Amino acid sequence: MTLKLSDAVKEQDLLAPGHRACLGCAEPTIVRQILHAIEGPVVVANPTGCLEIITTPFPTTAWRVPWIHVAFENVASVLSGVETAYRVLRKKGKIEDRDITFVAFAGDGATYDIGLQFLSGAMERGHKFVYVCLNNEAYMNTGIQRSSATPLGAWTTTTPVGKGVPGKIHNRKDITGIMVAHNIPYVAQAAPHAWRDLMAKARKAAKADGPAFINVLTPCARGWRYEPEDTMALSRLATETYMWPLFEVEDGKWHLNAVPEKKPVIEWLKSQRRFSHLLRPENKDCLVEIQQKIDQEWDALLKRCG
Repeated sequence: MTLKLSDAVKEQDLLAPGHRACLGCAEPTIVRQILHAIEGPVVVANPTGCLEIITTPFPTTAWRVPWIHVAFENVASVLSGVETAYRVLRKKGKIEDRDITFVAFAGDGATYDIGLQFLSGAMERGHKFVYVCLNNEAYMNTGIQRSSATPLGAWTTTTPVGKGVPGKIHNRKDITGIMVAHNIPYVAQAAPHAWRDLMAKARKAAKADGPAFINVLTPCARGWRYEPEDTMALSRLATETYMWPLFEVEDGKWHLNAVPEKKPVIEWLKSQRRFSHLLRPENKDCLVEIQQKIDQEWDALLKRCG
């Protein structure tokens, strides 16, 4: 799908300026891109997390769409109920017949960990909504604790760096692959620097005949430890080192959306102080393991995409 900017931008941002995000936060940019891309009215559900905190400090709100705040773990269940109620009421003729898109914006903690069983259930039941994971690779809102989206070797407040431990000792979970395994109509990975790709995927997700899931890399200057003005450069570098490939799975068919000239993963690691300890000689084995893992994942992705 080729998306023209003029065809994808609404007259008004549906997430207003004046929110309280940190400098360099990618979340407002991603949310704006997605809400611009989706045609027609939108209802948003948002669990506790960075996005909820920065957009709705009482008594204010940055949302210009109907917005529901729910608990950390149950956004998929709540949106399932809202979508079902709307479908039933529309069928009975009790409300206006409009194509409303229901969207969940949730962090990686609420998606990969705390809310995984709720999300899996909603996907299995086939509820028609778009689930967007704003993946900043840790529990940033509560103090930069590790999640199962945190990459191998990363420093967080619960994976400290010491003589015996080089940061996080586990590889990240493949939540995108887990969603594909649910056999839902649409699954994708995206990143904010590739705005045209992200917006096209948001539009496809909204039009899917059933559940859709988009995992969006969401650079975090505070948690990743880089300068705020480098957010989009970090997003691009993640794709160029194959740390974060851009792809989509439509009705079981895999498509690779970008094949940039490959850069070594050390370029990605050097760009963030959360990985600075990996550049020490004693941690060279971890660097080798990270590169090998990325190479394996890329080769497997190429095979799936044919």
